Amino acid sequence: MISAVAEQYEIHPQTLRLYEREGLLAPSRSEGNTRLYTEDDLERLEVILHLTRDLGVNLAGVEIILNMREKMEAMQAQMEGFIGTLNRELSQRVSASNPRGTNSNSLMPVIQINSMAVRSERRVSSDSKKRRER
Repeated sequence: MISAVAEQYEIHPQTLRLYEREGLLAPSRSEGNTRLYTEDDLERLEVILHLTRDLGVNLAGVEIILNMREKMEAMQAQMEGFIGTLNRELSQRVSASNPRGTNSNSLMPVIQINSMAVRSERRVSSDSKKRRER
């Protein structure tokens, strides 16, 4: 409701109507044509008030800034989608080229060492060390 929001943010209801007329806010409407402000609308209003009150930006500047923010958010979502797709593709390629199930999280191919060979090598080196000590 416009009066509750105006009171909460200490602004005149006509200011909210102006923001709506300028296209800065777009609250939904009830069947009785009452303005219904969502959490997103209130967050947007807080940004508008910060820009106008604290930073002295005029309404034309606020419109530009809000449009730029929307474009940046859309670009961010696109980048996250691209990175997700890239990660899935890389995982598929690594698993396809490495069917033995070695470490698929590595960026470079990892050579698995046979643990039996390592144990026997350790045994040989410890035996030779013991012989040298005698």
